[in-house]
Amino acid sequence: MWIVFALLAALASAIVVTLTKAGVKNVDSNLAFAVQAIMILLVSWGVIIGQGKLPDLASIDRRSWIFLLIAGVVTCGSSLLSFRALKLGNASQVSPLTNLTLVFSVILAAVFLKEKINWQVALGAAIMVVGAVIIALSRE
Repeated sequence: MWIVFALLAALASAIVVTLTKAGVKNVDSNLAFAVQAIMILLVSWGVIIGQGKLPDLASIDRRSWIFLLIAGVVTCGSSLLSFRALKLGNASQVSPLTNLTLVFSVILAAVFLKEKINWQVALGAAIMVVGAVIIALSRE
């Protein structure tokens, strides 16, 4: 079932890139992100409230709070950088580079989470790097 959610997330991300590129055309990229962040807050907290999970906030331990808050700051930075890249470049070239997230995730998971990396994962990540670079450096 996780594969379905992962593929739907990838599709949603592609739609976000397309809509964001259209949205930042005549708008400052930081302002555009701030507008989108309002919707992120409203929808995410709406889901929590709708599911009745608001009381669960009290059960989050300190370590988890720290990781989640730091991840939130990094998420904002990532989004601000992505919005700026989309403002300056073509979505078809920016998106493959921002999606090298997979490669960085594999490396970080191995280093910090001690996940094992087999040859298939290493080869797939290498192919993604090559593909992303080829697309990013292509000319219209």
